[in-house]
Amino acid sequence: MRAIVIHDAKDLRIEERTTPDLKSGQVKIRLATGGICGSDLHYYHHGGFGTVRLKEPMILGHEVSGFVEDMADDVAGLNVGDLVAVSPSRPCNACQYCLRGLPNHCQNMRFYGSAMPFPHIQGAFRETLIADVSQCVPATGLSAGEAAMAEPLAVTLHATRRAGDMLGKRVLITGSGPIGTLATLSARAAGATEVVVTDIEDQALTFAAQVGADRTINVATEPEKLDEYTSGKGYFDVHYECAGRPETLATGVAALAPRGIILQLGLGGDMSVPVQALTAKELDLRGSFRFHEEFATAVSLMRSGQIDVKPLISHTVPLEDAVAGFELAGDRKQAMKTQIEFTTAME
Repeated sequence: MRAIVIHDAKDLRIEERTTPDLKSGQVKIRLATGGICGSDLHYYHHGGFGTVRLKEPMILGHEVSGFVEDMADDVAGLNVGDLVAVSPSRPCNACQYCLRGLPNHCQNMRFYGSAMPFPHIQGAFRETLIADVSQCVPATGLSAGEAAMAEPLAVTLHATRRAGDMLGKRVLITGSGPIGTLATLSARAAGATEVVVTDIEDQALTFAAQVGADRTINVATEPEKLDEYTSGKGYFDVHYECAGRPETLATGVAALAPRGIILQLGLGGDMSVPVQALTAKELDLRGSFRFHEEFATAVSLMRSGQIDVKPLISHTVPLEDAVAGFELAGDRKQAMKTQIEFTTAME
């Protein structure tokens, strides 16, 4: 089978790899679609991020869907030909955090396409994927592209859950990449009544408006438009910080009303935090890392029509054009979510 393998920064190759044998409790999947994530782009452009660096060739990818091709005898609930969204999250279910009900903090997590441990955890951008049945969520009624959006949507659903009650809340989202734009959908689904999104690219903000943002502000060209939200003691109840930059965190702190909640999703490295303002306003700064049970919820919300991710899928390229796809995915003036098509259907 062919796989998309990163060797070093700007050294992405399509290589032949062997398919592992099917074992008890596992499903053989013919991959249909894979979405290029921000972490994939960090590996492609920089060979890693922060202290996480490539030490060996690694198959990329963790936002995937595919068709069931075969399954072990003890697998139930799936049929050959079924479209499934595949969760990249494989906690050990035995460490102290798994046993405390925090599987997203598993000490032995096997998350597709991660160079955090060594040997690296190989990713899911391969024509044939062997997955545990617990990772496979039926996605009948969705396109393969939509099903592959379950992973990033689950990230924002987990953050929304961390915020608590969202009904009637006023929300600020800084950073309108895929996560920030999906946060708009998640906040709306949870009952937010007003959503304002900021970014430095007009094209990114166009996507936010398409999925329901009440207002978009380009803070590179019109930063003064935020002033009305910072007067008095602030305006917003919840801030999704999706850019991973200290200046956008500071923007949220200034625009939040007392006892507002900051959801930190952006992973841009260490950031300075305006602690004095946090203290004076009694703000809550809450980290949000990955997801677990929210993955199945993401599929359910898409299948029911409560969340529509189709407007965010801006480009799809064939496997053979993977390098061009990665270049396109990194161009925020054009792309929102770029996906790679491995196959269109079961033969």
